[in-house]
Amino acid sequence: MATTYKQAGVNIDEGEKFVRLIKEDVRRTFTPNVLGDLGGFGGLFRAGFKGMTNPVLVSSIDGVGTKLLVAQRAGRHDTVGQDLVNHCVNDILVCGARPLFFLDYFGTGRLRAESASLVLKGLAQACRENGCALIGGETAEMPGMYQGEDYDLCGTIVGVVEKKSILDGSKVRKGDVLIGLTSTGLHTNGYSLARAVLLREFAIDQHIDELGGRLDDALLAVHRSYLHPVRDLLAQGWVHAMSHITGGGIVGNTVRVLPKGLKLRVDWNAWERPPLFRLIQRLGGVPEEDMRRTFNLGIGLILICPPRKLDQIVRQLASRGERPVLMGEVA
Repeated sequence: MATTYKQAGVNIDEGEKFVRLIKEDVRRTFTPNVLGDLGGFGGLFRAGFKGMTNPVLVSSIDGVGTKLLVAQRAGRHDTVGQDLVNHCVNDILVCGARPLFFLDYFGTGRLRAESASLVLKGLAQACRENGCALIGGETAEMPGMYQGEDYDLCGTIVGVVEKKSILDGSKVRKGDVLIGLTSTGLHTNGYSLARAVLLREFAIDQHIDELGGRLDDALLAVHRSYLHPVRDLLAQGWVHAMSHITGGGIVGNTVRVLPKGLKLRVDWNAWERPPLFRLIQRLGGVPEEDMRRTFNLGIGLILICPPRKLDQIVRQLASRGERPVLMGEVA
């Protein structure tokens, strides 16, 4: 008996439909440096960096973690692509880099063009917002590897920074201040713990008074990009280092940019934790140490800056709509 590829679980027609649905969204991310179009074996990007004398490429790769399970359970696929791009933008931003281009991987057990296209539209939206071209990707339908319509998502970003402007922690000094920028929720970390606590108590679409809205809205709040609020500060040379608060929490991520012999002095009472974190801790009886190592606790990016520039930095951030938190110092 003959067996077709479609009967084995791979639908090429659905893949072609998916490409048709996303093509124009992807094209709208292209910058003048992008050469070629969709459908090639590789994405082409002209490596010309006007005004830079010693450009250094910076790359990073990441995923969205088990936040994908929340999106799939809620049947909402339009935000996780934004999460992925913004997370990667922040990872190279803390090196001082601006994004150039992005590539994604989308793997699933059974491709559904409509839901997959929502994921890619979110990717494209965030790429446009960050001035980053989405120049390629891989869509893999692999029945047996993934179950049903479950999917995985990851991406690679490439950016550029002038060599003399690289932030590597070497400029950090004792007495530098820690300035926190607020998060929009869990961002993309801690979802295994959050799901274990919250989804055993509530339905995914349940309204929770303590959160002031539905659970899925709180859990799927988009991981924000910090590129626009801080890029002028970087250009002015007012930042000694930055840390993107992901897995490992505030201390675990920020000590990565401290020179040997220095440590952090964090004032944990300097800001009020958002209700979502308080709810997780209360319902789950989560120890404080676990909270601090798992979640961003409402602070998504930390700037380490010289104290003499503190007032100017705070004013500039406030002018961009930020509510900067003076949350400690380097000791």
